[in-house]
Amino acid sequence: MKVCFYEFLRRCLSVCLFVCCCCFFSYRGFEENSDRIQINTDCRTRKIEELKHCPFAEICWYFSDSWEQFRINGRVDVIDGSNPDPEKLQQREKSWFASSLKSRMQYLGPNPGLPCLSEQPLNEFFLDPSSGPVATFCLLVLDPDQVDYLNLKSNQRTVSTLSRCANGEMCWNSEMINP
Repeated sequence: MKVCFYEFLRRCLSVCLFVCCCCFFSYRGFEENSDRIQINTDCRTRKIEELKHCPFAEICWYFSDSWEQFRINGRVDVIDGSNPDPEKLQQREKSWFASSLKSRMQYLGPNPGLPCLSEQPLNEFFLDPSSGPVATFCLLVLDPDQVDYLNLKSNQRTVSTLSRCANGEMCWNSEMINP
């Protein structure tokens, strides 16, 4: 049974203190033949534990030239090295090798978000370019169920929601709403 993000949020608020946070990620594209968004991140960051407890997130993109904003809501799948699904592990590995060597080197450094204890440059670490993902590398996959599009130039806003159609398939339904 699919639970809407806002309903889940209400449940979280009634059970525990929900701390909303804003995190920055490296967008890596869409999963092949789907609308799921892939994001690479470090397993040692706080956001991973937060997503394991509350796997819903919103991505916001704002394009300053066109004055357009996209808010994409959905459930996030955390795929780290301990994931039991071989297909997801293969997806993680594919994302790892699609990243540049310099990007991969960041996962060998000290824990992100902690104070710097030394000024050890990344080039002091060695990474075999042909070796698979390191333990600290994590792939996040956001499966969108709502897209809120706002065009500030034309003052138009459209909310598209994923729902089950009459034929049983999933389809997007869009509605113009007031900005």
